[in-house]
Amino acid sequence: MPEEAKLALEDGTIYKGEAFGFETIKTGEVVFTTGMTGYVESLTDPSYKGQILLSTYPLIGNYGISSEWFQSDGIKTEGFIVREQNPYPSHIKSEINLPDFLVEQEIPGISGIDTRSMTIKIREHGTMKGALATTDIEDQELIQMARKQPNIEDLDLVDQVCVDEPKILGEEFKHRAVVLDCGIKQNIINALLEREIGLVIIPYKTDVKDILDYDPEALLVSSGPGNPTRIKEAVQNVKDLKEKMPIFGICLGQQIVGLSFGAKIYKMKFGHRGINQPVKDLITGQVSITSQNHGFTVDPKSVEDTPLNVNQINLNDGTPESLEHEELPIFSVQYHPEAGPGPHDTDYYFDYFADMLKNY
Repeated sequence: MPEEAKLALEDGTIYKGEAFGFETIKTGEVVFTTGMTGYVESLTDPSYKGQILLSTYPLIGNYGISSEWFQSDGIKTEGFIVREQNPYPSHIKSEINLPDFLVEQEIPGISGIDTRSMTIKIREHGTMKGALATTDIEDQELIQMARKQPNIEDLDLVDQVCVDEPKILGEEFKHRAVVLDCGIKQNIINALLEREIGLVIIPYKTDVKDILDYDPEALLVSSGPGNPTRIKEAVQNVKDLKEKMPIFGICLGQQIVGLSFGAKIYKMKFGHRGINQPVKDLITGQVSITSQNHGFTVDPKSVEDTPLNVNQINLNDGTPESLEHEELPIFSVQYHPEAGPGPHDTDYYFDYFADMLKNY
């Protein structure tokens, strides 16, 4: 007989289901993702640090877990909420099933939840703080744990997922970029190495003089979790390097680029998380389906007084999806062109970055 698990939301709602994964209690912001596949990539995405992830697709775990699909060194979410989990995967690359993976990574899971109703609640009321327990605890105590945890806006999450020391990859390649690491995904690294771009992955706090000592030809500002206004050193580095080399920002990187030129950031009601977000290019009219994972975005009105242009928008809510400088070789996207999970409609951005780096 499966053990009972509970999920408490800060509004006092208690969901009861079946426990799987590690026996513990974790808190975090409860968010939903709409992907039919890609649960391994999502669980290991550093951008989910500090969050309890809910999958809207009803059956999770049927193709198991492969380290080949990891986007970091392990699970970064605080917990996992599913309608039904399958402990008997069928896939040639599967190395372990979902419940055992969560046990191995010390992450709690809850199944048997009406994920549809919970998603509707989040869409109507916005993301909420939650507490997930796979061990015995009184309902009211769990609710208080959900309520008393800090807001995600006030947490320094990037420090928990970025590198501590510089990491050099692709030394054999002629060209080199520095990656300002705020929680980079493995697929971004792979996309650049495939284009024969050597990488120096550095902590976002690295002094600009030390960055220039690596003699980079371009800067990539990575994706990552949480509130971009808390990582002021990254913003300052973009300010200091904006006239020295091409700069490409991805997801959190776009928000950092925006901040560095005077734009403002706000927290979205429930964010964009999934692999089916439609993005329209305002110059070409082309629509792409994109992979996204963010809860903050650039305020489009604040961009008007900067040298940045909004070149792409989200067709669901009109939020900015791409920024480009009027004169300097600086551009950014709010989505994930590297996918992992998701479609590869916008993979060409890495070609664009590589060409800019090599020809600047």
